[in-house]
Amino acid sequence: QVQLVESGGGLVQPGGSLRLSCTASGTSGNNFRLYIMDWYRQAPGKERELVARIDGIGLTNYPNSVKGRFTISRDNAKNTVYLQMNSLSPEDSADYYCRAAITGGTYWGQGTQVIVSS
Repeated sequence: QVQLVESGGGLVQPGGSLRLSCTASGTSGNNFRLYIMDWYRQAPGKERELVARIDGIGLTNYPNSVKGRFTISRDNAKNTVYLQMNSLSPEDSADYYCRAAITGGTYWGQGTQVIVSS
């Protein structure tokens, strides 16, 4: 059973930066590199939305709302995916979730809260 643990959330002022981390355990051998890794977010009263994706060969994808401000990366040796968030605004406040997907299974972390406020 794959488990994902997010960290790095917190309170940040508008215009600031945060880096989120998501570490996976329970992946067999070096299979972490095969997982498509996503970051989603969900603000109160809103649907969960995808904010970043990275596949096994490092190709990334972002929605227009975060493109140019957010960067997803992965370190397969550490079974970890990162989300660097810059130029944050209050609209980025949400719970951020990590998701791992591979044929036969999709796994979610418990989330980490990001609050952007002065």
